Amino acid sequence: MRIAGKELRTSTAEAVSGYLYISPWLIGFVLFTFGPFIASFLLSFADYAIATPPRWAGLGNFRRAFLQDDLFWKSLRVTATYVVWMVPTGITISLLLAVLLNQPIRGNAFFRTLFFLPTLTPTVAAALLWKWMLHPEVGLVNSLLWGLRIRGPGWLSDPDWALPSIIIIGLWGSVGGGRMIIFLAALQGVPQELYEAAEIDGAGGLHKFLNVTLPMITPSIFFNLVIGIIGAFSTFAVAYVGTDGGPMYATWFYMLHLVRQAMQYFQMGYASSLAWILFIILVFFTFLQLRLSQRWVYYAGGK
Repeated sequence: MRIAGKELRTSTAEAVSGYLYISPWLIGFVLFTFGPFIASFLLSFADYAIATPPRWAGLGNFRRAFLQDDLFWKSLRVTATYVVWMVPTGITISLLLAVLLNQPIRGNAFFRTLFFLPTLTPTVAAALLWKWMLHPEVGLVNSLLWGLRIRGPGWLSDPDWALPSIIIIGLWGSVGGGRMIIFLAALQGVPQELYEAAEIDGAGGLHKFLNVTLPMITPSIFFNLVIGIIGAFSTFAVAYVGTDGGPMYATWFYMLHLVRQAMQYFQMGYASSLAWILFIILVFFTFLQLRLSQRWVYYAGGK
């Protein structure tokens, strides 16, 4: 009994010590993550403009978004277009870069660092840099095009070119970052014997890539797809700094609309409802991808 009691006290002391060690994280999680999460859910059903106490509004904020706010639908269309172009293009380019950088060539480490550097550039600094480079009159890009006797477009100041310009900036800052590194790690994890077996069967380089490499790295493709869609839907800083949603709302992203409602118009209740609509959209797409992944994602030891 004495030994059992001593072991119980020891395990209790260890448990208490463990909780004390993680208590800073727990306190921070409750105060800065879980607490605001619950508060935003409650405020999404309230009419709250900071200066006045919250008043229960039921589904009024959601009706306003779907039936009265034209910019809500505009922001969804702009963001959806950005996602459709940005995610597949970004994944494809990142995968191609990873394949190239996985080759045993001289200066490999230098090229990996070179492609990764744009990711280290702060988003605001990158947006300001590209805003200057894409200036229709004095920008570097149009100056180079003019040297080739090509009249460059207005880029960020042209409603037809503003969103493609934002996509270009987003690709520049993301294709060589974490997504490429994940692909590179996945490529290095493909068993070499599979390539040897494919060579014995007479497979060439393209056939080995399509029938060996791609199936083996599908978990990484799936992960980057989920993270990429979430990140694309959350785009804010580039549009805010580069175009401020213009011209003519051509880059009026969903997050820009949400932040404007909260920080400029102080409509915290309505902004909370917009945040929960985005949350539901992301949960839906993530769940859909999880279901569809069972058909094409291959895991070693199972499907």
